[in-house]
Amino acid sequence: MESSISRTELNCISLADPDIQKSVALLKQACLDSGFFYVVDHGISQESMDEVFAQSKKFFDLPHSEKMKLLRDEKNRGYTPMLDEILDPENQVNGDYKEGYYIGVEVPEDNPEANKPFYGPNQWPTEEVLPKWRKVMEQYHREALRVAKSVARIIALALDLDVDFFDRPEMLAKPIAILRLLHYEGGQKTGRVSNPAKGVYGAGAHSDYGLITLLATDDVVGLQICKDRNAQPQIWEYVAPLKGGFIVNLGDMLERWSNCIFRSTLHRVVLDGQERYSIAYFVEPSHDCVVECLPTCKSETNPPKFPPITCSAYLSQRYKDTHADLSSYSDGKA
Repeated sequence: MESSISRTELNCISLADPDIQKSVALLKQACLDSGFFYVVDHGISQESMDEVFAQSKKFFDLPHSEKMKLLRDEKNRGYTPMLDEILDPENQVNGDYKEGYYIGVEVPEDNPEANKPFYGPNQWPTEEVLPKWRKVMEQYHREALRVAKSVARIIALALDLDVDFFDRPEMLAKPIAILRLLHYEGGQKTGRVSNPAKGVYGAGAHSDYGLITLLATDDVVGLQICKDRNAQPQIWEYVAPLKGGFIVNLGDMLERWSNCIFRSTLHRVVLDGQERYSIAYFVEPSHDCVVECLPTCKSETNPPKFPPITCSAYLSQRYKDTHADLSSYSDGKA
């Protein structure tokens, strides 16, 4: 454990602040500096947040065989076991010492949209096993999307775009929005304390794929960010949990959109053996949205750095690169 690592200071943005220009200025500075900031006064009650964490714990407390019945499918919906994901293959051994659960936008199987890679029906524990679990998660999914759209409006203004730029149909009107419950087992269960020198992490170093991520955590410190991925050696700083608030970070798509003006920052989870729960909400635009340099982010002296790409193609490749092949679970869902 790298105990000498310091904590970083992040800007805090209140969604209840009537001074929108103040929020824009705080967000813009955060996006230029680290790509991470706090969001508070978002309208989701503490009671609701606590209930989502409680229900998440109930799922992860189930026997392994019960969880494997809900193993993630080809749509990336459902349970991801310990070591399923390896986010930093160059520096990690084995994989991430975490388990998770993916919940996307619910699209019925008979809907033509369900044929697209990230749309479709979710997998749900039965009411007998976890009563009201689905109801709690679907409500949180809706509320988190509302918060994400509010943050996206501030981002639009910070990029000198119309305030409703990200509200358009091809953007967040039909998003690929993914709720992911995460559980890092404590050292008493696995014996695994994070050790970067030996390639052992709760979650390996990575940047997120999409537009923005809203992260709610318990009070266990573990998230670290590296503001300059090219520095040698890399300097890592802890991000303090914020009860009732979100830690928000920008994803790679927004970095592409902004022509690298805004930052998608490397981050990882390093734990001292304590059990940790977090809830990530990944927000991406619709499948067919073309991610290309924004008009306000290019000039003759700063031409586009990336070719255009559809959201669906980009995400599909990133998931394939970081998750175990489903065929490796030879026992199926038993």
